[in-house]
Amino acid sequence: MGRITTHVLDTANGKPGQGIALQLYFIQQGAQQAQRVLRCATHTNADGRCDQALIEAEQLDVGVYEIDFSVGTYFAKMGHELPTPNFLDRITLRFGVADGAAHYHVPLLVTPWSYSTYRGS
Repeated sequence: MGRITTHVLDTANGKPGQGIALQLYFIQQGAQQAQRVLRCATHTNADGRCDQALIEAEQLDVGVYEIDFSVGTYFAKMGHELPTPNFLDRITLRFGVADGAAHYHVPLLVTPWSYSTYRGS
């Protein structure tokens, strides 16, 4: 069954990124320009994961998606001294889904100063 999941790891503090707000968008290609269509809005749980897949099964279209992670708010709540404006506030990961029946796991490893991602399993 096709689905998109995510997981946030706070590598600055060595723990899961709990309570991070995120939104999943599908990039709909129009005649004039692409448009972001919101498919899911949620937040991470105590394990840095979402309680359910962001999208699954028949809702998972082949195409381009973006996940916006609100990490600036998270690190401020964690008590990090941050500049104004934050170096990283909202991180947008854009990725392609080529197989609507596959599982796309999109983890985020993040600090107030850097991030990385990969296609997980």
